[in-house]
Amino acid sequence: MLRKAKREAILNILEETYKDTKTALNYNSPFELLIAVILSAQCTDERVNKITARIFPRLNTPEKMGALTQEQMEQEIRDCGLYRAKAKNLLATCKMLVEEFNSTVPDKIETLMKLPGVGKKTANVIASIIYNVPAIAVDTHVFRVSHRLGMAKGADPLATEKELQKAIPKEKWSDAHHWFIWHGRLVCKARKPLCGECVLREECPFKEKNL
Repeated sequence: MLRKAKREAILNILEETYKDTKTALNYNSPFELLIAVILSAQCTDERVNKITARIFPRLNTPEKMGALTQEQMEQEIRDCGLYRAKAKNLLATCKMLVEEFNSTVPDKIETLMKLPGVGKKTANVIASIIYNVPAIAVDTHVFRVSHRLGMAKGADPLATEKELQKAIPKEKWSDAHHWFIWHGRLVCKARKPLCGECVLREECPFKEKNL
């Protein structure tokens, strides 16, 4: 694990570079963000935004979306990866929201994870963005960037999340989640990282730098 001074230097640079960044998903309510994040599993945010722009004007409450049949829901999100499984989860989540939560998206991570299709990452995102709960959602970008930077070594997202919680001050968890994501999208890409343009090239211990 990196020394404290090195970690702080990396976090300071990321904060300066990506401060005020937010999720790339478009939404107008907690329910819409919940649906968008569920759809985003193994699907790009750009694709999700195209789908939600099409469906949210008509299906923006759990009552309206939950009234669809499985076949209708599949048709609505057919251009999204894993659309059959997601359609089933979306309808079950809408049903649970209406019947158990008064059509309100829960504000606790543990409760959110009871919703079909909502794992730890999705729950962290919702709680963090909507309810300002300190959380670090580890997606592919966060996992890749944190490992390359030496901020984490965990073999899976949950282990990585625990390491990042120790490495990053709690009050910065939610913001740092976005810093890692945007750095991963724009610079520290999976196949061809833009190391020569990276603001962290002097601090980064990644041995396979693409300079």
